[in-house]
Amino acid sequence: MNEGLSQAMGGFHLSGWDAGRGIVQAGFTVQPQYCHSGGRIAQGGFITGWLDAAMAFAVILATEGQQTVNSLEIKVSFYEKVGPGPGRAQARVARRGRRVAFLEASLFNAEGKLAAQATSTGMLVDYQP
Repeated sequence: MNEGLSQAMGGFHLSGWDAGRGIVQAGFTVQPQYCHSGGRIAQGGFITGWLDAAMAFAVILATEGQQTVNSLEIKVSFYEKVGPGPGRAQARVARRGRRVAFLEASLFNAEGKLAAQATSTGMLVDYQP
Protein backbone atom coordinates (compact mmCIF):
# COMPACT_ATOMS: atom_id res chain seq x y z
CA MET A 1 0.00 0.00 0.00
CA ASN A 2 1.43 3.38 -0.86
CA GLU A 3 2.35 5.71 1.99
CA GLY A 4 -0.30 8.33 1.18
CA LEU A 5 -3.14 5.81 1.11
CA SER A 6 -1.90 4.18 4.30
CA GLN A 7 -1.91 7.52 6.10
CA ALA A 8 -5.34 8.44 4.71
CA MET A 9 -6.60 5.14 6.18
CA GLY A 10 -5.37 5.88 9.70
CA GLY A 11 -1.91 4.37 9.27
CA PHE A 12 -3.29 1.05 7.98
CA HIS A 13 -0.51 -1.55 8.20
CA LEU A 14 -0.06 -5.30 8.32
CA SER A 15 0.67 -6.54 11.83
CA GLY A 16 0.75 -10.28 11.19
CA TRP A 17 0.15 -12.88 8.50
CA ASP A 18 0.19 -16.52 7.54
CA ALA A 19 0.83 -16.44 3.79
CA GLY A 20 0.35 -20.18 3.37
CA ARG A 21 -3.17 -20.00 4.75
CA GLY A 22 -3.99 -16.60 3.21
CA ILE A 23 -4.64 -14.91 6.57
CA VAL A 24 -3.61 -11.37 7.49
CA GLN A 25 -3.97 -9.11 10.51
CA ALA A 26 -3.87 -5.35 10.15
CA GLY A 27 -3.90 -2.36 12.46
CA PHE A 28 -5.03 1.23 12.00
CA THR A 29 -6.14 4.23 14.02
CA VAL A 30 -9.71 5.50 13.78
CA GLN A 31 -9.35 9.28 13.63
CA PRO A 32 -12.16 11.60 14.87
CA GLN A 33 -12.46 13.06 11.36
CA TYR A 34 -13.57 9.60 10.13
CA CYS A 35 -16.52 9.76 12.55
CA HIS A 36 -20.02 11.21 12.68
CA SER A 37 -22.28 11.80 15.72
CA GLY A 38 -19.96 14.37 17.23
CA GLY A 39 -16.82 12.42 16.32
CA ARG A 40 -17.90 9.30 18.23
CA ILE A 41 -18.88 6.73 15.56
CA ALA A 42 -16.80 5.79 12.50
CA GLN A 43 -18.58 6.21 9.18
CA GLY A 44 -19.41 2.84 7.60
CA GLY A 45 -17.50 3.59 4.42
CA PHE A 46 -14.23 3.80 6.36
CA ILE A 47 -14.99 0.51 8.10
CA THR A 48 -15.70 -1.09 4.72
CA GLY A 49 -12.43 0.32 3.37
CA TRP A 50 -10.38 -1.22 6.20
CA LEU A 51 -12.07 -4.59 5.69
CA ASP A 52 -11.56 -4.40 1.90
CA ALA A 53 -7.87 -3.51 2.25
CA ALA A 54 -7.27 -6.41 4.63
CA MET A 55 -8.97 -8.83 2.21
CA ALA A 56 -6.85 -7.55 -0.70
CA PHE A 57 -3.67 -8.12 1.32
CA ALA A 58 -4.82 -11.66 2.13
CA VAL A 59 -4.93 -12.37 -1.62
CA ILE A 60 -1.56 -10.72 -2.27
CA LEU A 61 0.09 -12.86 0.41
CA ALA A 62 -1.74 -16.07 -0.54
CA THR A 63 -0.51 -15.68 -4.14
CA GLU A 64 3.05 -14.79 -3.09
CA GLY A 65 2.70 -11.29 -4.48
CA GLN A 66 1.54 -12.41 -7.91
CA GLN A 67 -2.12 -11.36 -7.71
CA THR A 68 -4.48 -8.96 -6.02
CA VAL A 69 -8.23 -8.66 -6.26
CA ASN A 70 -10.72 -6.27 -7.82
CA SER A 71 -13.84 -6.34 -5.67
CA LEU A 72 -16.94 -7.51 -7.52
CA GLU A 73 -19.16 -7.42 -4.44
CA ILE A 74 -18.75 -6.68 -0.74
CA LYS A 75 -21.30 -7.32 2.01
CA VAL A 76 -20.68 -5.80 5.43
CA SER A 77 -22.56 -6.46 8.68
CA PHE A 78 -22.10 -3.94 11.50
CA TYR A 79 -22.43 -5.21 15.08
CA GLU A 80 -20.78 -2.73 17.46
CA LYS A 81 -19.79 0.93 17.51
CA VAL A 82 -16.34 1.78 16.19
CA GLY A 83 -15.06 5.02 17.68
CA PRO A 84 -11.75 6.88 17.71
CA GLY A 85 -8.73 4.84 18.77
CA PRO A 86 -6.88 1.74 17.66
CA GLY A 87 -8.63 -0.81 15.49
CA ARG A 88 -7.65 -4.07 13.91
CA ALA A 89 -8.85 -6.25 11.09
CA GLN A 90 -8.31 -9.88 10.25
CA ALA A 91 -8.95 -11.29 6.78
CA ARG A 92 -8.63 -14.59 5.00
CA VAL A 93 -9.04 -16.16 1.60
CA ALA A 94 -11.97 -18.53 2.08
CA ARG A 95 -11.64 -20.02 -1.40
CA ARG A 96 -9.61 -19.15 -4.49
CA GLY A 97 -10.14 -20.31 -8.03
CA ARG A 98 -8.32 -19.37 -11.23
CA ARG A 99 -10.22 -16.10 -11.72
CA VAL A 100 -12.34 -15.50 -8.63
CA ALA A 101 -11.64 -15.39 -4.88
CA PHE A 102 -14.08 -15.53 -1.98
CA LEU A 103 -12.88 -13.55 1.02
CA GLU A 104 -13.86 -12.94 4.66
CA ALA A 105 -12.81 -10.26 7.12
CA SER A 106 -13.56 -9.18 10.68
CA LEU A 107 -12.96 -5.78 12.28
CA PHE A 108 -12.44 -5.22 16.00
CA ASN A 109 -12.94 -1.90 17.79
CA ALA A 110 -10.68 -0.29 20.42
CA GLU A 111 -12.38 -2.37 23.14
CA GLY A 112 -11.48 -5.56 21.23
CA LYS A 113 -15.12 -6.32 20.38
CA LEU A 114 -16.08 -7.78 17.02
CA ALA A 115 -17.59 -4.68 15.40
CA ALA A 116 -18.08 -5.66 11.74
CA GLN A 117 -17.67 -8.56 9.35
CA ALA A 118 -17.42 -8.65 5.58
CA THR A 119 -17.59 -11.19 2.83
CA SER A 120 -16.43 -10.38 -0.66
CA THR A 121 -16.23 -11.87 -4.12
CA GLY A 122 -13.33 -10.57 -6.18
CA MET A 123 -11.79 -11.00 -9.59
CA LEU A 124 -8.13 -12.00 -9.40
CA VAL A 125 -5.76 -9.74 -11.36
CA ASP A 126 -1.99 -9.53 -11.71
CA TYR A 127 -0.44 -7.52 -8.89
CA GLN A 128 1.76 -4.60 -9.92
CA PRO A 129 2.93 -2.68 -6.83
